[in-house]
Amino acid sequence: MEAFWISLAVIFVAELGDKSQLMAMTFATRFKPWPVLAGITIATTAVHLVSVAVGGLIGDALPTTAISIAAGIAFLAFALWTLRGDELTEEEADKARRTTRNALVAVTVAFFLSELGDKTMLATITLATQHGWLGTWLGSTVGMVAADALAIVVGRMLGKHLPEKVIKYGAAAAFALFGVILLVQPLFA
Repeated sequence: MEAFWISLAVIFVAELGDKSQLMAMTFATRFKPWPVLAGITIATTAVHLVSVAVGGLIGDALPTTAISIAAGIAFLAFALWTLRGDELTEEEADKARRTTRNALVAVTVAFFLSELGDKTMLATITLATQHGWLGTWLGSTVGMVAADALAIVVGRMLGKHLPEKVIKYGAAAAFALFGVILLVQPLFA
């Protein structure tokens, strides 16, 4: 159960201000919310299943201290990545607005492709090296879908982005905190 809650919190924070959250907002201005949310859920479930499988394999092959140090460094890198920011290109935003095909298929494919190699995928892999795969998979999936559902609501109601600086600095601080905790943890083990 711990893996579920940790993964949910970390991925929810990681997703705030991420490119896929911006995509969710854009799709929400074009399509009804339920097909957008369903497409995000399908894509996230698949990508995060692959992520925990990779993380589980890496976790079984490495000693615990090495995993903790690597995870800490990864989370510090995620903090810097978050500060750098993610933005949709004008072409990506225009494509999300123009798509008139089946919304479910369009959103699922777009989100699946955009999440491959994204920081939330890498964070899920990292979490899976530390925690059980099932809890990590479910928690990371729920965390990402919840963050993107928030973007859908905001996109539908306001048609504007959340305050980017607050989101960016808050998410970066959370990643840095998790990174420091993971780096210090082996010292007290």
